[in-house]
Amino acid sequence: QLQLVESGGGLVQPGGSLRLSCAASGFTLDYYAIGWFRQAPGKERGGVSCISSSDISTYYADSVKGRFTISRDNAKNTVYLQMNSLKPEDTGVYYCEAADEMRLVLRLCVPQFGSWGQGTKVTVSS
Repeated sequence: QLQLVESGGGLVQPGGSLRLSCAASGFTLDYYAIGWFRQAPGKERGGVSCISSSDISTYYADSVKGRFTISRDNAKNTVYLQMNSLKPEDTGVYYCEAADEMRLVLRLCVPQFGSWGQGTKVTVSS
């Protein structure tokens, strides 16, 4: 079972920025594609961004393209999600999880295992 810890969420005004971190301890992330998934109030959890294990392929939901950037630092066992120009509709709890690498090839961002942690809450409001 892959266990990851999310951090970096908070309350920001529209147009602000946050950087979320997804960190692993005791094992390496080198072999895993990783995804960020968001659950907004009253909505199903959906893929926001995924990055392949090779750091070659990335996926972004249409709603965040041009504003969010996913990256990984394998030396630190960490995946990041830089979120700029935040909008109220970005509000939700963000979870990181191993992503299905085969489906990422098909331009889909879905979890590999679906074993969710606590996530980190992002609230964008004036």
